Amino acid sequence: MAKYDLTSQIAPHLDRHLVFPLLEFLQERGFYKDDDILKAKIELLSKTNMVDYAMDIHKSLYHTEEVPQEMFDRRAEVVSRLKSLEESAAPLISFLQNPSLVLELRPDKQYNVQMLNDRFKIGPDQIEALYQYAKFQFECGNYSAAADYLYQYRALCTNSERSLSALWGKLAAEVLMQNWETALEELNHLKEIIDSKNFSSPLNQLQNRIWLMHWSLFIFFNHENGRNGIIDLFFQDRYLNAIQTNAHHLLRYVATAVVVNKRRRNMLKELIKVIQQEQHSYKDPITEFVECLYVNYDFEGAQNKLRECEDVILNDPFLGKRVEDGNFTTVPLRDEFLENARLFIFETYCRIHQCIDISMLADKLNMNYEEAERWIMNLVRTSKLEAKIDSVAGTVIMASNYPNVHEQIIESMKNLNMRTYVLAKGVLEPAQAAQAAR
Repeated sequence: MAKYDLTSQIAPHLDRHLVFPLLEFLQERGFYKDDDILKAKIELLSKTNMVDYAMDIHKSLYHTEEVPQEMFDRRAEVVSRLKSLEESAAPLISFLQNPSLVLELRPDKQYNVQMLNDRFKIGPDQIEALYQYAKFQFECGNYSAAADYLYQYRALCTNSERSLSALWGKLAAEVLMQNWETALEELNHLKEIIDSKNFSSPLNQLQNRIWLMHWSLFIFFNHENGRNGIIDLFFQDRYLNAIQTNAHHLLRYVATAVVVNKRRRNMLKELIKVIQQEQHSYKDPITEFVECLYVNYDFEGAQNKLRECEDVILNDPFLGKRVEDGNFTTVPLRDEFLENARLFIFETYCRIHQCIDISMLADKLNMNYEEAERWIMNLVRTSKLEAKIDSVAGTVIMASNYPNVHEQIIESMKNLNMRTYVLAKGVLEPAQAAQAAR
């Protein structure tokens, strides 16, 4: 399944700290060598301040209690730098830790900066030190403190670019702490800024949209309303264009969200169009399943792809996370995908055939005969499908939905009065105008 792993395409669009959860998942799944994953982690950690974590991984990788001297030197350097930044930001941190003083801050940033300078001798250097201190805390893996300080920094920062950088950091910290509700708020705030007319160059705007969509995967596949959220975001024209420009692999997540979301079936036609357009740039079993079923009407191909879809979902860091419930472990998204995909196959097949052999359909749905019969009975009972099951013959008979003669006449007569009025008006007005001109 390594050929369907998207980590190498997704990681370049993430903060390096956000790559760690992906590597943890890949290590758990075990289709890469454990040593390769550990080496990748050390490579990532070399550009952060998480030296203690790097030491632990080094010991695991090389099966030793010894670590290189440069790691000890790096640790001493990090501790020294952290202490220095803390001292530089201390006056502002002390102010922010006093609730009565914080209440004196206003939405007007210029007023806040002036007030801090006049009354507390806290100037731009201390405000900048708070940003650097928050960023350093983030690099140390102290995401809670980083999120707090970055939030406070943005209330004082008057530099739009630095404020945007702080917002990205705040979003990453909330994701890593799995605060999905807060992370979604920050994501929406970030989207508003990126989509604003006064954002920097169009190329930079495109890159920020691509980053935003990649970071949003953590939120949308964990938040309770995430499956609607990803459809709402990714199908917006500007974001869909960004996917088609430089992020084709995100089609996997768009397709999955549409398949599992019964309330958003209206987006299926748009999804099919995009998959067709990008079939030469990107395809995997999930997009190919949709293509087989709705473009080629290849039921056997769709059935084969459905088996592969299960493996892809189980081995994708965003789609295949396990949910523990006591002693029972399940992958609910996988189950929902298979259920809805079978429904898609059944509905599409029923549109083409009037009498369907249950044994044959069971094979196409990758189920045994009894399971297929129960599944079809429940589906017919709960859906609007006009069908009946002949248990003796082992068939499903679809009722004809052709309207009778009376219904056809009523349908054709609809809006007849309005059409007659429009036609008469089109003839009468020119005649009246000609009469008046005489």
